[in-house]
Amino acid sequence: MNWEQLLSLKRYGDTFKRIRKEQDETRLGFEVDYDRIIFSSAFRSLQDKTQVIPLSKTDFVHTRLTHSLEVSVVGRSLGRAVGKAVLEKHPYLAEVYGYRFNDFGAIVAAAALAHDIGNPPFGHSGEKAIGEFFSNGNGRKYQELLSEKQFQDLVDFEGNANGLSILTETRQGIEGGLRLSYATLGAFMKYPKESLPKRPTNRIADKKYGCFQSERNVFKDVAEELGLMPAGNTKEELSYCRHPLTFLVEAADDICYTIIDFEDGINLGLIGEEYALEYLINLVRDSINTKKYHALSSREDRLAYLRALSISTLINDAVRIFLENEEAILAGEFHVSLLEQSKFKAQIDDIIKISISHIYQSQEVVQKEIAGYRILNTLLDIFCGAVMRDYEGKPTNYDKLILEMLPQRFREAGDPYGKLLRVSQFVAGLTDGKALLIFNKINGQSLH
Repeated sequence: MNWEQLLSLKRYGDTFKRIRKEQDETRLGFEVDYDRIIFSSAFRSLQDKTQVIPLSKTDFVHTRLTHSLEVSVVGRSLGRAVGKAVLEKHPYLAEVYGYRFNDFGAIVAAAALAHDIGNPPFGHSGEKAIGEFFSNGNGRKYQELLSEKQFQDLVDFEGNANGLSILTETRQGIEGGLRLSYATLGAFMKYPKESLPKRPTNRIADKKYGCFQSERNVFKDVAEELGLMPAGNTKEELSYCRHPLTFLVEAADDICYTIIDFEDGINLGLIGEEYALEYLINLVRDSINTKKYHALSSREDRLAYLRALSISTLINDAVRIFLENEEAILAGEFHVSLLEQSKFKAQIDDIIKISISHIYQSQEVVQKEIAGYRILNTLLDIFCGAVMRDYEGKPTNYDKLILEMLPQRFREAGDPYGKLLRVSQFVAGLTDGKALLIFNKINGQSLH
């Protein structure tokens, strides 16, 4: 893979190339990507999707929106630092093509901003709830109507694949969705493969998948435009090596959830302050200014100082790892996350272990995830049933009323796969509060 192709400014939906030297420096194409994501309704909905604790209204708990903004900020720093070094190593990128180090930061920032845009409500349990409706619930009866890959899309419903669909969805009058640059779309594609085949592999890019069958052509077009290396065993199998900047998007996310979920746990009282601060101090022991730290009188100030120092420490380390492995990354031969090779891996693992036991498995989280399962399963059952009976020409009067609650664009798909996927995407697009509201309406709990 080569940088000049990977940094394509061409927008999805374009029929022509865009040249970096011809860009307006006051409104650079990669920065336009960021703006379009910020102003999208799908991004705004993240304000009511909680990052750690579903349905939590606690002031200091992060939502998917605040998490995405923070990941974007960290991603921008990672991208700029890497871009500066890459341009020094490959000066032709600036001299011949006109690229600047800020371009790398803008691409990573935009892709990082969108990284959770396809995630369902109720945290990661939302993905599992959708998948289990089709694998073990009433949705299993639809398997005979679908191809193997189509059914796998549903039983392994994936927020990353849903995100690509949201970013590129063509609707009447909106060709190419948000019309983002290919570089940003490529950096966004964390798992550049389709849902099948599933096989054991040491490649982190194969851990999940990144495109539904409905976006197969979009996905292939983006990969070929960017020159991503094919990684499948056959020509028919859609699987590619990652865009190099995807490793930075992933690192930004890893850094933020490692440190900031931990911070949320402390603020919620799920993790004792002294116990927690000790873990953060272990991470920044080589760079902490102990005099400054001990001069801070409040817990919030001490925590904020350690958080900022921890994030900075991990950014610098991730940049180091990327640059040391740049050639292997471009050759498609680097198969782990950047933080997996961090010199602070032991400290990171300690923090994540505490977060799992004290936050993710806390009674508050578990109880609300159980409620999320019940809500999403009910919505999927009712909407899928109504859509499929309507498809068969046998809708009940109740089905007709239910269909009125489904926005028109989610009713337009023609075949069973399209209809079931669109219902799943509708449910995935709901906020925590909206899903609960519809659930209550269906159960007659909001009638006066």
